[in-house]
Amino acid sequence: MTSNGFYAIKIEIEMDKKDIYEHLAKIYLDASSKKKKRNKAYPKLFKNLFIVSLFIVIGLTTTLFSSLPKQRNLHSETALILQNDPAKINFNFDPAKKETYTLNLNRLSLAHSKQLAFAVRNMNPKDRITLRIEFTNAFKEKSEVYVRNTPSKWQDFKIGLSEFKNITDWSEIASLSFAVEEWNASQKKGIVYIDNVRLLK
Repeated sequence: MTSNGFYAIKIEIEMDKKDIYEHLAKIYLDASSKKKKRNKAYPKLFKNLFIVSLFIVIGLTTTLFSSLPKQRNLHSETALILQNDPAKINFNFDPAKKETYTLNLNRLSLAHSKQLAFAVRNMNPKDRITLRIEFTNAFKEKSEVYVRNTPSKWQDFKIGLSEFKNITDWSEIASLSFAVEEWNASQKKGIVYIDNVRLLK
């Protein structure tokens, strides 16, 4: 009885262990299966998120660039470049009374131009210089405009051709000149640079 009882108990324990192992194995296999399913699901999730993000970026970019042409048009200009390298007016009013930089325009027609544009810089911040700008046409008509207090940092200026009152015929322009005159400068010596001279339509 004792041995039989012991044997019976031993079988029950072994059966219990077997059941436990099978149960644990089932749990492990189920867990592994779910993990594989999750791993397969993640790439799809990431792919979907990527596609949605891509559409959002495209939408924002399209919205941004749709507003840019109007802004660019505000700054765009049709220009005839007359000179795009800095020109130097190095004046010394002892004994000279005027220093000039002249562009030969070879009877260029400016009939369809509206403005003269250029950049200027005075190298001496303490010097108050007024720059004289003058057009001369093939018929010896001359007209000048003055830019007062030329800046010590590069600055762009635009002058309407209508400001040059004494030019009646813009079909044949002979020259354009920039001059520093003794009576329009507070110092006897100095340097003024002219750059990016152009005509705007």
